[in-house]
Amino acid sequence: MFRKKLTISVLTLIMIMGLVLTGCIGEESLVKESSPQKAEKVKIVFWDDNTGPQRTPIWEKLITTFEKENPAIDVEYVGLPKDSAKAMLDAAIASGETPDVASVYASWLPEFSNRDALLPLDSYFSKWSEKDKINKGAIEFNKRIVSNQKLYGIPYTQNLDILWVRSDWFKAANLNIPETWDEFFDSVEILTDKSNNRYGYTIRGGAGGSFQLQRMMYAYSGIETFFKDGKSTINDPKHVEFLKKYFAMYQTYTPISDITNDYKAMIAGFDSGSIAMLQHNIGSFAEHSEALDSNQFQAIPLPKSVEGHYVAEDGNTIGISIFKGTKHPVESWKFITFINSKKAQSFWNKSVGQLPTNSDVLNEDWIKASPHIQIAQKVYNDPDTILFEPPFYLSEYRTILNTIVDTGTQSVLSGKITVEEFLDKWAEAMEESQRQYDESFVNLR
Repeated sequence: MFRKKLTISVLTLIMIMGLVLTGCIGEESLVKESSPQKAEKVKIVFWDDNTGPQRTPIWEKLITTFEKENPAIDVEYVGLPKDSAKAMLDAAIASGETPDVASVYASWLPEFSNRDALLPLDSYFSKWSEKDKINKGAIEFNKRIVSNQKLYGIPYTQNLDILWVRSDWFKAANLNIPETWDEFFDSVEILTDKSNNRYGYTIRGGAGGSFQLQRMMYAYSGIETFFKDGKSTINDPKHVEFLKKYFAMYQTYTPISDITNDYKAMIAGFDSGSIAMLQHNIGSFAEHSEALDSNQFQAIPLPKSVEGHYVAEDGNTIGISIFKGTKHPVESWKFITFINSKKAQSFWNKSVGQLPTNSDVLNEDWIKASPHIQIAQKVYNDPDTILFEPPFYLSEYRTILNTIVDTGTQSVLSGKITVEEFLDKWAEAMEESQRQYDESFVNLR
């Protein structure tokens, strides 16, 4: 069942934060309808972290299938806008009006668990017959980053930041697809043609840009650790070097509107034919494929670092979590196991264009026939690839990125501060958060 009504208190909360609800579409099922059973209906509420015309129908179809297989359970779908989903879940936790289940990024787990908002899933997971099919590294990562090492989310998809490029533009310019950072910066310049409203690149200067920026920095530098001898590596000279080149592209080889670019604006610029390259992740494949022909665009890895190896962010997954306030943990867990089943993971990840975490799906034909998935596997399977782990465990981690880094990016682009000042402030904030974290554990002894 798709959500049509909310309680007054939750409706007020969501109206304030600009929630856009999506309606019911289509009744096509992925499986044959089960025979009806006479049982009292249980309703669970599911919040999706990224509502929109591409992904909402995917969830609705999966929910329809789940309800037909489990006629005693209704699932109420609520779609949250991507850039405000975390803030809306924060507000729900603060008000005590959380959903039963939600799609939750791995990076959110430490904070949510510290706020005692999530239900530990260890006992459920250990008894699940298909537990060994789920990516063991992703499961262990989700446990490692929380303070009590418990399991609070089951990952159903894995992502990777890459470059999307207009391969037809490169071909027309007789230009090779970039494999190094020098080739990347050269290509941005060559493919810019302002007279025809064409730019070589687009920078995400608005909401959420900090996450992409951090991944680009470490992909360039090859640095493996966030802290070294108690100091953040954020303001390492290699990052200063990179950002001076990177931000220098603004307005010269990128649109002036980049200073407020959010996810949707960035994607729209690429898909409408005004941007040659953008850095995002494999998950925007569905949007690109709707706007462009397959011979017009392609995914390529972020270039290898100046140290000669790929660097990817560890724990770049999304999972389903159960909130502690649920009155229906058994039914909520049943929904989690369904979403992580072979057929559901295959359908969701194939539709979106991301990596499944269920090993049964990895050998399916669509995986082998998807070039962007092959690129992701190439990076993850490279024995020299470094998996960089941000300090998700810091309670202020996301706040620093949202308030200091996003706004700081705009300050650099507008010429108000230097790259050095920007990175120093960022590093100092992370170091202070780390000190507070260390002190909290000392006080517990």
